[in-house]
Amino acid sequence: MNSEYLIIVLALATLAMVIGFALWQRGRVAAAKKDPARSAFTETHGGTPRPNRPGTEH
Repeated sequence: MNSEYLIIVLALATLAMVIGFALWQRGRVAAAKKDPARSAFTETHGGTPRPNRPGTEH
């Protein structure tokens, strides 16, 4: 019975550790920037794509 739940417990523990690590690193980046705001890349990303360079059209 215990072995049936082992994989689920391990998966949830791994997921929790990954999320915890990501939050910890996010905090370190915010502290290093002295600004918790998101980066300019994430704020400006998603606009219209720039035109292709000459000779790269497909």
